[in-house]
Amino acid sequence: MPSTATSHAHINYSEGAPLTPSRWDDVHLVLRDTRRWSYPDDFSEREQWEIEKRRFELDILFTGGFGIRNGYELEYKARIPWRPAPEKTFVSLLTATLPIEYLEVHGPGRVRQLALDMASKLLFASGHAGLALRLYWWLPHTDDAFRFEALRYPGIDLREAWGHEEWMDLRVDGVHWLNFLGPSILTRLGGATALRSRLHSAETTVVETGEERVVVSLGEQPDAGDLATGKTLPAYRELAQVLEPWLEPLFLKPRWAPVEGPRYTSLLLTEDEARRWWRRFLD
Repeated sequence: MPSTATSHAHINYSEGAPLTPSRWDDVHLVLRDTRRWSYPDDFSEREQWEIEKRRFELDILFTGGFGIRNGYELEYKARIPWRPAPEKTFVSLLTATLPIEYLEVHGPGRVRQLALDMASKLLFASGHAGLALRLYWWLPHTDDAFRFEALRYPGIDLREAWGHEEWMDLRVDGVHWLNFLGPSILTRLGGATALRSRLHSAETTVVETGEERVVVSLGEQPDAGDLATGKTLPAYRELAQVLEPWLEPLFLKPRWAPVEGPRYTSLLLTEDEARRWWRRFLD
């Protein structure tokens, strides 16, 4: 990212501080000092309380600064390794956002390369890159026109991945422009060759990026689609139908949503709208 895009770092939900050399040292220190496979009850009582409250062992967030929403963010959340193991597989999360202007100026090739570079350094279970709508607060119930317009474009993701990531287990977070599939999914699909044989769209490519890991690209650039004009994104639909058994479940009421009213994403969709959107590539 450009140096002016993110200029503040927040560590474990701190208020944040400018990215001075000293602040960079703080970031590097907490990353180096994280004890591998340490459990909450290995820490002091105060540290254990803080870890369980934030729901992650470590959280580092880079932003444009206090109150600045410029579309650039990078956040890493390290999962809590529980003892004994929980029923579900908890995951760590790396989230990066770029404003649409970055795509327009630098082109999809640059964005693709950024995503591939990040993925090459991670032992990911799954991941994706593509168009997404991120609101920084709840959409008022009265803004039905905006909500209706957003639902027209199936290629734009409307979910906050960071809202329920610890419950995803080893499932796939929907279908997107670039889809990163790790061993947990790829082995159940029969491997890269078997997956490639089930995808026939001319826009789709399957490239192996490492041992039991692939990236499935749905075109040279992300496509929003448009249901009003019949642009339903057939390549996206084809991949969704292949991945359907391993797609994440629909989370209607995350804990961080308002107490009253519909609670699916910051758009505050109704339950019917949420279900129709979630199955937009399947029905």
